[in-house]
Amino acid sequence: MDERDVREFVDEAESLLEASPQMDEEATKFRLVVPFIELLGWNTRSTEVEPEHTVRMATGKTKVDFALLLGDTPVVFIEAKPARSTLDEDSVEQLRSYMRQELEVDWGVVTNGKSFEVLTKGNDGRQEEISLIQFELEDLNERPDLLEILSKESIQSGKSDEIATQIAQAGDAIIHLQENKERVAKELNEVLLDEIGASVPLDTEAQATEFVDGLITALEEQRRAIGTTPSPEDEEEVSTSEIEEAQDTSGEYIIKIQDGGTTLATLSDDNQSDAMADATDYLIENHNLISELEPLPFVPGRKNALINNEPEHPGDEGEMRTYRELANDYYLFTSFNKRDKKRHVQRFAEKCGLEAEFEGGW
Repeated sequence: MDERDVREFVDEAESLLEASPQMDEEATKFRLVVPFIELLGWNTRSTEVEPEHTVRMATGKTKVDFALLLGDTPVVFIEAKPARSTLDEDSVEQLRSYMRQELEVDWGVVTNGKSFEVLTKGNDGRQEEISLIQFELEDLNERPDLLEILSKESIQSGKSDEIATQIAQAGDAIIHLQENKERVAKELNEVLLDEIGASVPLDTEAQATEFVDGLITALEEQRRAIGTTPSPEDEEEVSTSEIEEAQDTSGEYIIKIQDGGTTLATLSDDNQSDAMADATDYLIENHNLISELEPLPFVPGRKNALINNEPEHPGDEGEMRTYRELANDYYLFTSFNKRDKKRHVQRFAEKCGLEAEFEGGW
């Protein structure tokens, strides 16, 4: 996947969205989805891309917006939604139902030109169409490799299946640790106490919990990195600058809240989640962040609350398993990798008309 082509696609799509934010579905297909398919290496002027592909359902027939074919066999379904709409679970479930009808279709994408969700059946025995990755248009500037999994070349060679299996395995490990965090941390703490004794002057229980949090973060970052093919220059960076960063013992994550270049506050902590919470607390207490987010819970995605006045997600999502308690009895969900923690802090700052800069371990 050529990075320059991806960035040109993103720039053009963002310009079109800025000029026509209320695009209907047909305009979204023509202006945004067709160029997206071409970016993936599929020839939209050939028979390998079939618009309005007929899908036989139990109750009759329906049509999926685009089917991508290898030979005469559809292998990817793409369902388009208007740019003026938001993706929701109904959109995803609709695509699932289409994929379920055609055994050879292992891949699906639902998009409104701004947000993308990729589904797969996988090749590891899973029957259900699972949500593999979700990303925004702007994410492609930093992660053009996200599209590799959908490229014609990768699907044709079987590389996509390998990537999907690795992502799914990492995702399963993350979910298991999140759901069993207390038990895993307790058992780890017991092992530590057996090895070093209970009299050690350290809160080993807290350290064990922090270790599990760190493992979840590492798995999330690894999940994002799967499928990336580093260049020789990237490999050299990993062997030098990243190792030096890993050896940095300062461990400080620094967030500067700024207004037009003027630093209003500098928050720092040796833990990513605590630094995120400190910055959020500052914005709540000094810049009325909550009034900019109300009504709570604040749910920027479709499921999890980012901030709530109780440690729970809305609906059936249940209790926040990883959170920090904020000032004035608010709760911040912190189960994110480093990149997403930065993104959410920046989002909070922008809500208050400010900017966030990141230094140190970030």
